Amino acid sequence: MILLKSFINIFHIPELRKKFLFTLGVLVVYSFGRHIPVVGVDVNALQQWIENVKGLGGLFAYLDMFSGGALQSSTLFSLGMMPYITASIMMQVLGMSVPYLEQLLKEGEYGRRIVNQYTRYLAFGISIMHSFFFATMLERNNLVLEPGWSFRLLFILSLTVGSMLVMWLGEQISLFGLGNGSSMIIFAGIVGRLPDDMVRTVHYVREGMTSPIIALIIWLVLVAITACVVFLERGERKIPVHYTRRVVGQRVYGGQSAYIPFRINNANIMPVIFAGAALNIPMFFASMLSKKFTFFRILYENMLPTSVVYNIVQFLLIFFFTFVYTSMIYDPHELSENMKKNGGFIPGIRPGKKTADFFNYILTRIGVVGALYLGILAALPNIMAIMIDNMPFYLGGTALLIVVGVALETAAQIESYLIEHRYDGFLSSGRITGRRVIR
Repeated sequence: MILLKSFINIFHIPELRKKFLFTLGVLVVYSFGRHIPVVGVDVNALQQWIENVKGLGGLFAYLDMFSGGALQSSTLFSLGMMPYITASIMMQVLGMSVPYLEQLLKEGEYGRRIVNQYTRYLAFGISIMHSFFFATMLERNNLVLEPGWSFRLLFILSLTVGSMLVMWLGEQISLFGLGNGSSMIIFAGIVGRLPDDMVRTVHYVREGMTSPIIALIIWLVLVAITACVVFLERGERKIPVHYTRRVVGQRVYGGQSAYIPFRINNANIMPVIFAGAALNIPMFFASMLSKKFTFFRILYENMLPTSVVYNIVQFLLIFFFTFVYTSMIYDPHELSENMKKNGGFIPGIRPGKKTADFFNYILTRIGVVGALYLGILAALPNIMAIMIDNMPFYLGGTALLIVVGVALETAAQIESYLIEHRYDGFLSSGRITGRRVIR
């Protein structure tokens, strides 16, 4: 009842009500587009192929998870937000290495608009490339009703336009709705599959393809993983900082205490995405060339998502990218110098190099924990697929991390509006913005 009352309070605030209804309306439009099929594809044969074929079929099953099942049904929004996310990651990396883009990012709002425009152009090109490879894959596996360039051009045009429309819908949510638009679109796609996954699980039990006990264990493990993700995503290490008093004119500055929060998962989901791209893109080309070259056939047959080699390589890549991405976000020497300029110091630690070494020590320890957490989370669904035959559905740890992260972020934003207007918080048991302190 308390949670229901807090939800009703959303509609008592005009601004929050408009944002909530606008976000809901955009997600309804997105859900409608996920059910518009593209002309010329044998959908039933495609679904059967993705479920049964390993290698390239497993890759598309993985990508299908982020589109909410649209890829498996070959609909207008099959590509979803993946081209835009890929383009955003590429521009983020280029912005740290290309002087021109780095300078644009330092020019404030104007520079960010230019970089965002470049991101859209890059997403457009990636959409065309993905659509072309998808059309080629469909034709090679006899999943097209009338193969030829007429089908390819229509298919590429349909998926590219759909991808650009999804990108625009995400931008509208970021401007006029709740939360980050790209994240909300992916969140809606993943959550929208849960009812189908439940129905599929019941169907597997009725048909005798899996036992009721195994089905119950699968869902209990899913709930347990979700709880662990929530628990670890809210954890952080707080570094106390004291500021000395300074007298400037007739005013006194400093003399206060604060803290620097370091999250357990500082890199968020980026290491998992980088590791997935590093594995899936080469595997995609290996699968395309496997019929002509023996080497590529051996490569993708021994690097399936359910193989031990694949999961070990994925774990090592996530471990590596976690430290790389964390080093991009936090520079211990820069943090130390900024603290020193503002008159701040950590109790018991000498300012300067000693403080930088302390930051590096803390980030390394937390980075190890975060890397292990992300690596295990990404590998656990594959391990379950190895141990359990006839899995009713595939919901990776990456998807759970996205769902939990978006849900917590959106709930925190709603709660801030409620508290600002003197309503009870979205969670009455405590503020959702508060984090656990890791000693």
